[in-house]
Amino acid sequence: MNSSPQLNYPSSSTLFLHLFAIITAGCTFLLLCSGGLVTSKGVGMSVPDWPTTYGYNMFLFPISRWVGGVFYEHSHRLLASAIGLLTLLLALLTFVLEKRRSLHYLATAMLFGVILQGILGGLRVTLYKDELGIFHAILAQSFFGLLLIFSVMTSRSFCEGTWSRDGSSTSLRWLALLGVFLIYFQLIIAATMRHSHLGLSIPDFPTAYGHLLPDLSAQALTRINEHRLAQGIMPTTALQIVLQMIHRGGATLLFGVVVLLIIRSYEFFPAKHWVRSWSTLWGVMLVVQMILGAWTIWSNKAADVATAHMALGALTLGIAFLFTFRLFTASQ
Repeated sequence: MNSSPQLNYPSSSTLFLHLFAIITAGCTFLLLCSGGLVTSKGVGMSVPDWPTTYGYNMFLFPISRWVGGVFYEHSHRLLASAIGLLTLLLALLTFVLEKRRSLHYLATAMLFGVILQGILGGLRVTLYKDELGIFHAILAQSFFGLLLIFSVMTSRSFCEGTWSRDGSSTSLRWLALLGVFLIYFQLIIAATMRHSHLGLSIPDFPTAYGHLLPDLSAQALTRINEHRLAQGIMPTTALQIVLQMIHRGGATLLFGVVVLLIIRSYEFFPAKHWVRSWSTLWGVMLVVQMILGAWTIWSNKAADVATAHMALGALTLGIAFLFTFRLFTASQ
């Protein structure tokens, strides 16, 4: 993304936008966690109407009725409305206070994204379409990543040129970009599994029904679903089992790419170089993410663990966004 015209030092208005963007990003992360809890607890339809809440204006819904699943779903809507307002204000302020067209484009993209996100959330309720929840989840994390990039572009270090004084680091940019694509692939698979609302399709890890690869024959699937029904769990499908195996394989592939990125950074750059630090941070976050993924299975998809897994995934994508962005802008 072109950051011209580059400033020699940040103006007070730019630093104000930076602070505003950080606050908005922080609130957005809380919104992601809130949405994760709604999905993990299976309470997405606790409020069956939209944009009203049980016929009330959502902002006037009585607090006394914020109980059970309604609390999670309604508070998620209110927080989403607040993010929409913050994004609108951020976009307006950007056009008034900033001269950089790159920030104008980015602010417009974020505003369009948050509007589309709200529409998708509403249609998910009114049309009762789980498939829309998949796009809703993907767009939410993409919006969060754009907010982080906006926050960086209005920061003191970026405006003073710190992010564009290391052309040698661009040698790793395509490897980092591959890592971002793999995270998106993982996000798509994970969102598809989460919004199927069928529970864990494979209840054990690192094995799959006791084997390296699960048996997907009709007879095996019948036995699996008979056992699930006996435990009060919804039956699964061969597709869902395959998706979970793909998710495991994707995590392994992503981990390999990030390990290679770390190795290359230690080969090419001296100690304390920012590329080393960022790639190592990405790797550490990914290890913790994989542990949380395993814990999600071992805990039978406990809501808090599954939400933590989703939240760290969003942070990991955000770090990957920033790292890759810095690699691509380092020579400008």
